[in-house]
Amino acid sequence: MKILHFDCHAGISGDMSLGALVDLGADPDELRRELEKLDVDGWKLDFVREQRNGISCIHAVVELEGTTDHIAHDDENNDEVHYHFHAHGHSHDHLHNHTHDHGGHNSWKEIRALIEKSGISVNAKKRALDIFSRIAAAEARVHGVPLEDVTFHEVGAVDSIIDVVGAAICLDLLKPDRITCSEIELGGGTVKCAHGILPVPAPATTILVKGLPVRTGGFNKEMTTPTGAAILASCVDEFITGPASFREIKTGYGIGTRKMEGFNALRVSLRESADSNGKPWKTEDLILLEANIDDMTGEALGFLMERLFDAGALDVTFSPITMKKSRPGTLVSVLGSPAKLDALRESFFRNSTTIGFRETKVNRVSLKREEGSLTGSFGSAREKTVFYGDKKLRSKIEFEDRAKLARERGISLDEAEGIIKGTNSY
Repeated sequence: MKILHFDCHAGISGDMSLGALVDLGADPDELRRELEKLDVDGWKLDFVREQRNGISCIHAVVELEGTTDHIAHDDENNDEVHYHFHAHGHSHDHLHNHTHDHGGHNSWKEIRALIEKSGISVNAKKRALDIFSRIAAAEARVHGVPLEDVTFHEVGAVDSIIDVVGAAICLDLLKPDRITCSEIELGGGTVKCAHGILPVPAPATTILVKGLPVRTGGFNKEMTTPTGAAILASCVDEFITGPASFREIKTGYGIGTRKMEGFNALRVSLRESADSNGKPWKTEDLILLEANIDDMTGEALGFLMERLFDAGALDVTFSPITMKKSRPGTLVSVLGSPAKLDALRESFFRNSTTIGFRETKVNRVSLKREEGSLTGSFGSAREKTVFYGDKKLRSKIEFEDRAKLARERGISLDEAEGIIKGTNSY
C-alpha cells in the first residue's frame, strides 16, 4: 500500500504543500495544465529549487499580474499570512494596495461555482471543494457571518485558488492509497491581521485543527496557516504521533519565503506499509461508533446520517432492533478514522438523542478504488472502478448520473448506463 506522509515539524502552508508535492514527484507541467482548466486569468506558477539549511527544497511561487511580488504565506516581513478570507462588508484595503482585477472570483459562492464547472478530475474537484468549504466555514464562524457572505481579498483569492486546487491536483496525480500526518507544529508568538495583533494560532486555524494532534512553541512565528490546516483536516486518513513501521520510497521538501534559524520546511514522503507484503488489498485501523436509539423519527435519523457524513464518517448504517419492553429501535453504526473521531463524536451528540455510544477499534480490509469520469453526447458521468491489486475487477456509474440521464430521456436506469458506457445508443 502506497502511503503519502506529511511531516509537519515546521507547520504547513499552501505554497509549502505545493512545493513539497512537486518535489515528491507530481509533474509541474501536468499541474499547470490542470490549473489552466479553471476560469482564472492573470497568474503564473513557478517552482524554484533553493537550499534551506543545506537541504535542497522547492519553493512554489504564484505570481499575479499587476503585483510587484508574490503574496507570501510566511514571509517574515508579512505577518498577514492567512487573511486572504474576510467577512463580507469588512474593509481590508489597508492590507493590500492593489486595484487590478483577476476575474472577480473572490466570494465562496463564486469560488465554489468556479471549481464545480472546471474540467479538472473528479477526485481533485471533490478534494478542492472540501478544503475550501472547511476554510470558508471556519472564517464564517470567526466573523459571525453566514457562510455565503465569506469572501476572499481580491488578490488573495487567486493565490489561494492556485494553492488549494493545486494541492488537490497534486494528490490526485500522486494517487496514494492512504495519507498520514505527524503532529502539526502551529508555532508561537503573535500574528498581525486586519483586527489587530492576535496570538498564534490564528482564530481560523484553531477551528480547522480541532480534534487534530498539534503542538506549539517550536518556532516563534505562525507556522501553520488556515490553508495548510484545511488541507490536512480534509485529506489525512490517520495522524501518527508514536512509532511507525514502514519502507521509505521517496521524500520531497517544500518551503516558503521565510528563512529561520531552524529548518522550516514541510517534508512529504511516499512510504510503503511494512506489513503490506504485496497483498492486493489494504488494511486500516478504524473506529466503530454505535448507539441504540428509540426516540427519533425517520426524518431526524436521515438528518443525523447527513451530518455524520459531513463530519467525515466513512460509512453510516441503520439497523432495526428490539429494545427493552419490546420497544422498536434503531442501531446507528458509524465507521470513521481516528483522525475524525472527535468530529464524529460531536456530530453524534449534537444531532441525535443519544446520551452515549459504544466505540470499538476495528480493522477494515478493502480493495483499491478509483474515481474517474466518462464524457459523451450525454454530458459527463462519474465512474467508480474497483481493483484487485493492479487487475480491474468491475466498474459502476454513479446512480445520480444514471438517474439524471434516465429522467432527461425518459428511459430506464439500465438503458442510461448502456448509453454512458457506450454499449447502446438509445
